[in-house]
Amino acid sequence: MDPLFFHMQYIPQADLNEFLSEDPVRKEAFVQHIGTAFQEIGFLALKGHLLDAALQEKLYQEIRNFFELPSEIKSTYEIKDGGGQRGYTGFGKEHAAGRTVGDLKEFWHFGQDLNLKPDLKNKYPDNLIVQELENFNHIGNLVFLKLEETAKLVLQALALFLKLDEHYFDKYIDGGNSILRAIHYPPITQAPKDAERAAAHGDINLITLLMGAQGGGLQVLNRQNQWINAVAQPDELMINIGDMLSRLTNNLLPSTIHKVVNPPPEQWGSSRYSLPFFMHPIPQMPLNCLPQTVSAAHPKQYEDILAGDFLHQRLIDLGLLKK
Repeated sequence: MDPLFFHMQYIPQADLNEFLSEDPVRKEAFVQHIGTAFQEIGFLALKGHLLDAALQEKLYQEIRNFFELPSEIKSTYEIKDGGGQRGYTGFGKEHAAGRTVGDLKEFWHFGQDLNLKPDLKNKYPDNLIVQELENFNHIGNLVFLKLEETAKLVLQALALFLKLDEHYFDKYIDGGNSILRAIHYPPITQAPKDAERAAAHGDINLITLLMGAQGGGLQVLNRQNQWINAVAQPDELMINIGDMLSRLTNNLLPSTIHKVVNPPPEQWGSSRYSLPFFMHPIPQMPLNCLPQTVSAAHPKQYEDILAGDFLHQRLIDLGLLKK
């Protein structure tokens, strides 16, 4: 591998078809490649995933249609005290942990389709149905399933990298509390005092899959404390490690800080749309540091906690739940 690869002035790339091949050498090379990339920077651009371009564009059109609805209609889909876990969350209501200034965005959350998985009805809230847009929920649910299956394959590869059984994560992510978030960063109408489209943060979940955002601005903090631009090609998903996997691996696979910066003034009149898929496990998954990641040289860095309890605490930190 090119020794310049891990200077990490750019985001490394991989092709999921290598993992899906029946050639054990190619499969193992993929495992080591993505594992090392996630160790070094925590981000990866993935080709060969399961989401086709036509379906991706259909969802972008649906979310543009939704966010163009009048505010009084969008607000009817906002659940009071729901922690922003389903439906609509209005502009400026979420902030990065440790900040009080709201991010310059509004968003929608799709969760598990409980009509497809009725056994989850007592575990998670229902998705809200947007009455004004006939295909909105159907397209969102299709994309959710494609990204969920892609994330499952990536976690299988990471399980092998961690010297676990390939299917270690399967039982924890089947029916997990994953979320597909549709984000709208509206045009900026006046100079922001201290707000960014998304302030520097780490994601809560195991891994995040980001469809190629429409509009730039995503930046990643590399291990040399340099902000670098993270731009996925149209056929790539940007994937990053979240805090839950960082805890589980005792920081062997660290969660990477990232942000969405405000555009230059000449681009303030443009919206930005983004579609991250947050792969969450079931709430009962223990995030206790794996024994093989703890040693005298690398002592345990996190207390034991369940995924559901960790999520609840982080939603408070983000201002989406009250204590």
